[in-house]
Amino acid sequence: MATTEYDFDPSYGYTLPQLLAVATPKEPKDFDAFWQRRYQNALTIKPNPQSKIISNNEQGWRVFEISYTSTDNVPIRGWLLLPSSGVIKRGFVIGHGYGGRDAPDFHLPFNDAALLFPCFRGLGLSAAPTISSDPHWHVLHDIHQTDRYILSGCVEDVWLGVSVLLQLFPKLAGHLGYLGISFSGGIGALALAWERRISRGHINIPTFGHHPLRLRLPTRGSTHSLQQFYCTHKKQTLNVLRYYDAALAAKRITMPLHCACALFDPFVAPPAQFAIYNALPAEKELFVLNAGHHSYPEQEQQTQQLIAELDAFFAPLSH
Repeated sequence: MATTEYDFDPSYGYTLPQLLAVATPKEPKDFDAFWQRRYQNALTIKPNPQSKIISNNEQGWRVFEISYTSTDNVPIRGWLLLPSSGVIKRGFVIGHGYGGRDAPDFHLPFNDAALLFPCFRGLGLSAAPTISSDPHWHVLHDIHQTDRYILSGCVEDVWLGVSVLLQLFPKLAGHLGYLGISFSGGIGALALAWERRISRGHINIPTFGHHPLRLRLPTRGSTHSLQQFYCTHKKQTLNVLRYYDAALAAKRITMPLHCACALFDPFVAPPAQFAIYNALPAEKELFVLNAGHHSYPEQEQQTQQLIAELDAFFAPLSH
């Protein structure tokens, strides 16, 4: 994809076969122990969901504002969509990009599902006075502490979102899915590695894959902010980020996963995206996007094709 918009090549010279050959970096010996401890702790927390209806029928959905308690007593806010009619057969936790979100997605083809749209801590409706909502600063929040780095809390916000769906709809056990794009694609990979209550997942142009590689590739957005910090804090940054590598987490994902990865992306380097897909050991499907975080002529057509694939991929959750 030729463009003069960037002072670097957002394909980084990788062909599709080369992207499909990107491996995972070395992992910390206690990677599993670090995350299992966090997951088991998250399972002990009562999320106490509170909801308020704001629309009885918007594009076929009943719309609720919802809030729940995540780890460290952090309040998470978002939306819950329920079908205006019919039986609820499945549920989804649906993440957002680093810009947060200001509304739920009404276009998804899951009209027999409960859709939970949480805003992760510090972002969107879950903005907090102690956390910057600017992605350039949010991504650096507590990066000097492995146990406190902001991404760990965002992963826990996903796990507590699953707890919320199961508390509100206990019959949906075994019928839950996850969808995440960009920021929430990477967060999703980190969360799904340990989450056994989700049966199927989809991640789209996922970030946080293969940190040693992505820190070296010129990039825009929050990754550029990380790269600037890395220049002056190399050892400290890598020591923390190796616990937050979505490609390492992907090696542990056992559920079927559908991935959309881009050949060209100025904000999430494609080799870092494909490192996540390549690491998946179980049933997986790949949808190759011409570009991510960048408009292109076939974008609408590819979006419709992707939605059709997701409709088929998540159909088993209804049975």
